[in-house]
Amino acid sequence: MSMMGQMSFFFGLQVSQSPGGIFINQAKYALEILKKYGMDLTDPIDTPMVDRLKLDEDLKGIPVDQTRFRGMVGSLMYLTASRPDLVFAVCMCARYQAKPIKKHLKAIKRVFRYLKGTINMDSRRSTSGSAQFLGDRLVRWSSKKQRSTAISTTKAEYIAMSGCCAQILWMRSQLKDYEFDFNKIPLYCDNKSVIALCCNNVQHSRSKHIDIRHHFIQEQVENRVVELYFVETNYQLADILTKSLPREQFEFLLPRLGMKSMTPETLKRLQEGEDE
Repeated sequence: MSMMGQMSFFFGLQVSQSPGGIFINQAKYALEILKKYGMDLTDPIDTPMVDRLKLDEDLKGIPVDQTRFRGMVGSLMYLTASRPDLVFAVCMCARYQAKPIKKHLKAIKRVFRYLKGTINMDSRRSTSGSAQFLGDRLVRWSSKKQRSTAISTTKAEYIAMSGCCAQILWMRSQLKDYEFDFNKIPLYCDNKSVIALCCNNVQHSRSKHIDIRHHFIQEQVENRVVELYFVETNYQLADILTKSLPREQFEFLLPRLGMKSMTPETLKRLQEGEDE
């Protein structure tokens, strides 16, 4: 087998190249942390977070072992390198590492139960989520709690779109080194007001409270570097990174992120196909 076709491990990341693409998998690491925290024998569950669950500090809640809770969160954080479906739930739990209580522990245990059933998967302040693709391949994703409270949904999503645009421009600049020059790059948003704001910089009443550094996206639209498209909320892939979803929508979005359930046997067959 050629070096390009070999399966390799690097800090718990299993990287496999095949004619179908490059697959990143952390199944071995996932099994290890399930066993470490005594979750390997639990029943699996369909989603990593209860639909519309709202966690909070709750100073009257029953405290739990802080060291253990932090260890569970940290272990899952590392797993998000290949599992964007875990990002929102893990980040939500991570906010309460200072004084975790019983309901926080219950939430993080649910993530482990979801992990148990998907072991072979690869790849008031507002939470912003974005995902960038090269073709149909997911190459980067993020879920981030914004630093300041947004006074409107439009402002929050405008700032999120600005961050996504910045990442697109960075990717575009890197690809130029390989003589790929992309323009009219599609950028999808599920808020028509935000799209209108990006295309019309005279809407002062809507934009006057937005920091000027975010307005560079308007220039990119004017120069046709990016093109904005409206996408229905039900088809917004980034929602899996920003909120707890009902089972049907979660399962609808998951495969569209390019994630697949790849057993070791499947990976081996893919690699052998490269050598043929």
